[in-house]
Amino acid sequence: MTGERLPLSDYEAIVNLALAEDIGPGDVTTRACIPVEKRAVARLVAKSDHVLCGIEVAKTIFNKLDPECTFSVGRADGESIPAGETLLVVSGNAAALLMAERTALNFLQRLSGTATLARQFVAATAGTKARILDTRKTTPGLRILQKYAVRCGGAFNHRAGLFDGVLIKENHIRAAGGIAKAIAACRANCHHLIAVEVEVATLDELDEALAAGAMIVLLDNFPPQQAAQAAARVNGRVKLEVSGGVTLENVRAYAEAGVDLISIGRLTHSAPAADISMLFDREIWG
Repeated sequence: MTGERLPLSDYEAIVNLALAEDIGPGDVTTRACIPVEKRAVARLVAKSDHVLCGIEVAKTIFNKLDPECTFSVGRADGESIPAGETLLVVSGNAAALLMAERTALNFLQRLSGTATLARQFVAATAGTKARILDTRKTTPGLRILQKYAVRCGGAFNHRAGLFDGVLIKENHIRAAGGIAKAIAACRANCHHLIAVEVEVATLDELDEALAAGAMIVLLDNFPPQQAAQAAARVNGRVKLEVSGGVTLENVRAYAEAGVDLISIGRLTHSAPAADISMLFDREIWG
């Protein structure tokens, strides 16, 4: 669970774009059949077990369309929610609630799906030293929210973008003329607070990276047995990260191999969406 709250400034532009995309010049169905003065109470209900993420984003969306709407029975991001549980009750203008519905649910379902999958990977590696990380394989424009969802699931973030960490990958190595040259160039041209990480595909490349002064080594698509060999060879001299081919079925084997970090792209690019719906309380329509 997380007590963190993202500032509105981090995601307001994303919300505005999403609403504009869905509503356009107006909701023709709602405009045709819902009186403008009608008020309603809507419940957001979990239809599957999940880890909640995005509740403040959803509230922002409802507030955008009805600044006077009110909320109750709110659950918090990071909570484990059983199927059938009410996540949020929203009271306000009926037309506004209907126009906000899909956009609010899109954020809630996808962010909660990522938080849920992250929690599953964290649980699968409990008791080991390994940390579960995300990657930059995010939906364009949604990275800050998806990385927040990873944290709500109890996992950790890798670098936010290209600007806040050195990760020398295969194409950098080719362009620079080899692992040693790439590492030397990064150490010479980056400030002293930036750790230099390099990706390797073989144990021989691991040895080369260690000799060249890498501070973190990413084992690319190593099977668990080979990752264990790498961990024994490193013997704690640098941090070891593994990425590629990690699943819920084999993540424990990677963690027990002795690696420090396990980065998993599917947390943000392939997490199943949580099943959440919005229902009007017919008995308390205004």
